[in-house]
Amino acid sequence: MRANAPYTRRRLVLAGVAITVVLAAFYVLRSGGPLSILHRAIGQDFSASNAEVRTYEIESELTGGVREEIAILPATRSARPPLLLLFHGRGGQSMSWADDAMLAALDRQGKRAPVVVSVDGGDHSYYHDRDDGQWDSYVMNEVIPDAVERFGVDPQRIVVGGHSMGGFGALNLAMRHPGRFCAAGGHEPAIWRTGGETAPGAFDDAEDFARNDLVGTAISKPKSFGSTKLWLDRGDRDYFIAGDEAFIAALRSKGTSIKTRVWPGDHGTDYLWPHIDEPVAFYAKALADCEPVAARGG
Repeated sequence: MRANAPYTRRRLVLAGVAITVVLAAFYVLRSGGPLSILHRAIGQDFSASNAEVRTYEIESELTGGVREEIAILPATRSARPPLLLLFHGRGGQSMSWADDAMLAALDRQGKRAPVVVSVDGGDHSYYHDRDDGQWDSYVMNEVIPDAVERFGVDPQRIVVGGHSMGGFGALNLAMRHPGRFCAAGGHEPAIWRTGGETAPGAFDDAEDFARNDLVGTAISKPKSFGSTKLWLDRGDRDYFIAGDEAFIAALRSKGTSIKTRVWPGDHGTDYLWPHIDEPVAFYAKALADCEPVAARGG
């Protein structure tokens, strides 16, 4: 029994450290403190980036709850910086986008880097208005006005992008608000050709899918995106290949341009981070070249 005492003490010490880290992480998230503290506690260090990562909350009437958002504020930015909205994947969190690779990609854009707001989309909202919340309206009427007031961003220059569920949400938001965004991008977006292919919980019912059918709308209403510049990338082993390719084909058959990339990888952020520089550069250029909302029909 005595021989095992040092081992037992080590286990107690390690358990104490683990509890301390969890409590510190919880405190940082709830208090809205610097996210870099949290990431250093769990092994991720933002010290190489010049950006400030900040947590904050929005009390949303449209989704019926307190939403926890993440902002990435470039060290060098204009007095009226552009805004990049990012949507996370199913089961993810807004902090999913606060990754070292993302911060490094923004740093490389220098003065063109936008303010980033990573939007809390709940577990499986797919960022559209539905029975459990007005998620599209929440972005348009709560998240964007809050960012304009809180961070002084330019409401005329906004792009939206997302991964998986968030990729669908970003493209769908742009489709439903033609010309409102300078650009929209989907990274391995969750796009389906028919309602029968959809994941459980992605839509309320067949009518909900029909209202938010990206492929069908691209075919029947080819001007739905207005002048918004479009981007789509995916892994060569991604399980949304069929839907993504159908969406691309539908757009191009009607004369709508979309920039696409296929890179090695399956579905997940492990695929995303090695390739994030090019879409971030696409977003930054679209923002730099963007005309006022009225000129682009938004």
